[in-house]
Amino acid sequence: MSRRVAAFPFLLCLAAFAQALPARADVALDADWIRRVETGEVALDVRADPRAHGGEVRAAIDIAAPPQVVWRTILDCDRAARMTPGVRRCTVLSRSADGRAETREHRVKWSLLLPPLRSVSELTLSPYRSIVFRCIDGDIRDCQGRWLLTPLAGGAGTRVVYENRASAPFGLPSGVVSSAMRRDVPVALLALRRECLETRP
Repeated sequence: MSRRVAAFPFLLCLAAFAQALPARADVALDADWIRRVETGEVALDVRADPRAHGGEVRAAIDIAAPPQVVWRTILDCDRAARMTPGVRRCTVLSRSADGRAETREHRVKWSLLLPPLRSVSELTLSPYRSIVFRCIDGDIRDCQGRWLLTPLAGGAGTRVVYENRASAPFGLPSGVVSSAMRRDVPVALLALRRECLETRP
């Protein structure tokens, strides 16, 4: 399997393939996860979802940047390709007047053997706390997930929790999806942290 093929699940998550979930930023982590994130690691749990021919992932990372910086970085279309190789285009199609809802389109080329992947997603935004998104059009029909941001150290840092469940395009088996999530989600979260640290004032 090529590196591009293996990368696709996290490309999907950053492209915002998901259904609505509760907008809450108080998800508790167990002691082992807290130890991992406090020492700079990415905490990760990945499971195959054979019913949906996909996978489920939950991950967390601590970033030494305020929630405002992390928020803007996650939503920055111009930086999508740096955090998720294979993204060819990120476009905001519409935005609500109050800035709490967006529709976005992403084009992803994740395999030389398959056509480009297209997604259109609807985002529900609770500024600096959560990003909830759902698929409304494109090549992925079944997916759900969210980003949760919790301030640390009086707002100087941020704990990021990412959750996603997605089915695979083109009928790929669930084991392929979960294996790729396990490998690529930590890489992408570390890239998010790098981008955030480079952005700090």
